[in-house]
Amino acid sequence: MPSRLHQTLAAHLEVIQGLAPLLPQVEALADLAAGCLRGGGRIFWMGNGGSAADCQHLAAELVGRFERDRAGLASLALTTDTSILTSVGNDYGFERIFARQVEALCRPGDLLIGLSTSGNSANVLAALEVAVRLGTARAGLSGGTGGRLREATDLCLVVPSANTARIQEAHILIGHMLCDLIETALATDAGAAS
Repeated sequence: MPSRLHQTLAAHLEVIQGLAPLLPQVEALADLAAGCLRGGGRIFWMGNGGSAADCQHLAAELVGRFERDRAGLASLALTTDTSILTSVGNDYGFERIFARQVEALCRPGDLLIGLSTSGNSANVLAALEVAVRLGTARAGLSGGTGGRLREATDLCLVVPSANTARIQEAHILIGHMLCDLIETALATDAGAAS
């Protein structure tokens, strides 16, 4: 009988292999993100819990570097400013912590990416509604059925799993693929310009 660790590893590998049909969507999101950055836009990330940590991780890969030395890329996690999160949460409610930041910071030409393993995080969905009014492009990373996030975004990548941990593991892999494709696209632009 396989051990618990072997079962976890097998489940992880099954979900990761199940991402193959999503690769065209990963490429489409990378194209959208690279186009946003080329046009002077910014990429904003939002999510809760482990997804909040993933947002910070992926924003850092773009601002700093992923695998190539290059100029910093405009990317920001809306999960990091504790004064904003607590004041907005206190004054307007937890469901508005991202919406208020989107209202203040996002504009046409930007890209807002919401991470929600269920696709039903109320504060992520509320922020996406504001993004529609602002003309900000919207994308999502979800799991299971995609939840309401699927309809609330222009492009939603839905991991084929209902297990939160497996979905989050897939999200960070997708995020790393996005960072690699974005860096490659912008490096190609820089090479063509020189």
